[in-house]
Amino acid sequence: MRLGVHVVNFSLPGGPAAIGPALAAAGHAAEQAGLHNLSLMDHYLQLDMAGGAGQPMLEGYTTLGFLAARTRTVELQLLVTGVTYRHPGLLAKIVTTLDVLSGGRAALGLGAAWYAREHAALGVPFPPLAQRFERLEETLQIVHQMWSDDNGPFTGQHYQLAETLNVPPPLSRPHPPIMIGGGGEKKTLRLAARYADACNLFAGPQSGPAQVKAKLDVLAAHCARQGTDYGRIRKTILWAAPLDPAADGSSFVEQMRHYADAGIEEVHVMPPADDPAAFIDGLGHNVTPHLADL
Repeated sequence: MRLGVHVVNFSLPGGPAAIGPALAAAGHAAEQAGLHNLSLMDHYLQLDMAGGAGQPMLEGYTTLGFLAARTRTVELQLLVTGVTYRHPGLLAKIVTTLDVLSGGRAALGLGAAWYAREHAALGVPFPPLAQRFERLEETLQIVHQMWSDDNGPFTGQHYQLAETLNVPPPLSRPHPPIMIGGGGEKKTLRLAARYADACNLFAGPQSGPAQVKAKLDVLAAHCARQGTDYGRIRKTILWAAPLDPAADGSSFVEQMRHYADAGIEEVHVMPPADDPAAFIDGLGHNVTPHLADL
């Protein structure tokens, strides 16, 4: 099983001036610890569970560009980009740019978006859920086309592009991996089966290995119906539980053993706010060497 760290909190001792150095240190620590993936949330406002809108929140892709310049091996992504946040043609261009400048280390995480307040706050349209899923599928079609040899038009219900021209192309082959976040069984996992290279499910006290395995069974059934390869999809979880994996590595690894048995290949964990680099160092000592054996 591979390990990723998902940075969600920027309320650091020292205030805004401390954020850049702390993230640079986290990027260095991630590579020293042998992490596969380093990710951030993609939000305009900080979430209530991390202190609320009055706390710092960075623009995601700008921050990944900063991390790309300070790392050499770790995969970089947002977990995940809401489909409403950026026009899909521009989104494909942004992720392509990150991929080129990072040497082929970008991944695109996508979801249907949910946080109505931040849309209203910054004046970004927030369509009803059914329409957001329609836009999500069109966005997936657009990024696939922009990452192909077809630079012709795209005509959808919600998006119309006269050209899907994308130069330079990404370095990743065949394209940066596409991850779809969420466990909705009728729509989200169907889209993952058809378009994605990875899925991300929540895991924790209310979503143990049995619940995650049930979601993966649904994903496999969607792949069978659509004639796509279930094996190609990287199965990942976002760990949201009180257990601190950096402090109690043996207990964490034992819990991950059950998720690995359920089919999970990669786990993303969230550091505390005060010192993400120290948390990642703890993972390198207490978790990474043992997790790799699962």
